[in-house]
Amino acid sequence: MKMLHAKNAGEFLKNEKAVDSHDKALWFVRAKRDKAVNKLPEWESLRETASGIKAHTLSRLDEYLEEFERKATENGIKVHWAETAEDHNHLVRQILETHNVRKVVKSKSMLTEECGLNPFLEASGIDVVDTDLGERIVQLAHEPPSHIVLPAIHKTKEQVGELFWEKMGTEAGNNDPSYLTGEARKDLRRKFLEADGAITGVNFAIAETGEFVVCTNEGNADMGAHLAKVHVACMGIEKILPKREHLGVFLRMLARNATGQAVTTYSSHFSKPRKGAEIHIVIVDNGRSKQLGREDFRASLKCIRCGACLNTCPVYRRSGGHSYGSVIPGPIGAILSPGIDLKKHASLPYASTLCGSCSDVCPVKIDIHTQLYKWRQIVAKEKYLPASKRMMMGGMSKIMASPKAFEMAGKAGAWALKVVPRGIVYGPWNPWGKEREMPEVPKQTFGEWYKEYEQQESENGNAK
Repeated sequence: MKMLHAKNAGEFLKNEKAVDSHDKALWFVRAKRDKAVNKLPEWESLRETASGIKAHTLSRLDEYLEEFERKATENGIKVHWAETAEDHNHLVRQILETHNVRKVVKSKSMLTEECGLNPFLEASGIDVVDTDLGERIVQLAHEPPSHIVLPAIHKTKEQVGELFWEKMGTEAGNNDPSYLTGEARKDLRRKFLEADGAITGVNFAIAETGEFVVCTNEGNADMGAHLAKVHVACMGIEKILPKREHLGVFLRMLARNATGQAVTTYSSHFSKPRKGAEIHIVIVDNGRSKQLGREDFRASLKCIRCGACLNTCPVYRRSGGHSYGSVIPGPIGAILSPGIDLKKHASLPYASTLCGSCSDVCPVKIDIHTQLYKWRQIVAKEKYLPASKRMMMGGMSKIMASPKAFEMAGKAGAWALKVVPRGIVYGPWNPWGKEREMPEVPKQTFGEWYKEYEQQESENGNAK
């Protein structure tokens, strides 16, 4: 089924107050990010170093993954491999069922969202509770996350207050964030104590040592992993780093670029299971190898999921994360999703102004806007553009290839804007005019001005 970003964005834009709140909140986070990174004189050097480490790792990804497997296994961690999302889900369920786990607490993992793990486990009678506050909010609302770092950014405190009143029995009308957070903490504390299994994501995995690192601000990954008898960590193949010394580069960048913090509150290292417990890590491909094989898009696998490209993107801020129809929204998602299903996500590369702000803030220097432009070329070549757009683009290419046709079209357009009634110009066929005024017709075209300028220069030269 084809997903149309513009149509979905139109639904989000109907609530102007929510759109303004969304835009303002994300720009506030972007401003915090700017303050944090500008305090580091070596920021650009860190970006260059991080990008180089990632590029090197991707060039030898198979070697580092195998090294990680050897070291992790030596440490007592059980390593599993999953080619697809379905393989991942079946492996996780098998691990949990082997240990009779019926209640699971999960800490932030976009990979499990990508694989659709929650509904899969719930269909098998395994209760899964997302424990990070943002994820818990969208889980209770039966919604997917709308942001990779701030999953409930699209919701106001009033909406959260009403949701908690309905689902957790909090005080009706009490929207105080401190109160709501406290009530969520009380409810989740019971879930932690009842759970017999824990699932986390993985931010970084170290080939040299066989350990993995989970970065959180709420400590829920630690709470779940340390209380449960079974810890299952779910990791995309691109999360690997060659050496532990490389980790410092990324830990200095991740939180600063994401939320403006110097570092995440908890950067937890897991290297071996405690006595009487087990750690399993499921390493997932799910299309990443295909992306690795695409020279134009390989660099997208450098992404460390900081979310900065979302916070700065004018299209994402005004259209909301759910309009992308993808687990990873925003500019980086508009690169990754077409790589998984081009037909379904053909509209996403066009959900961008190509302003380059996403590339400017990327901590690993992914050329995001360039890759979006390249996807547009592929979308057009594969004829996934709507027929009406293909016809218009074909007509425009012919007009712009001919100076005479271009000049005539310009004059015709200027004439139409002057004499055609407003109701016709701003009809349903003019999406631009729904929110904007058409530009005022200039007194003369650039071509006319340039001819006049050349004539004046010639006359002045003759006079000399």
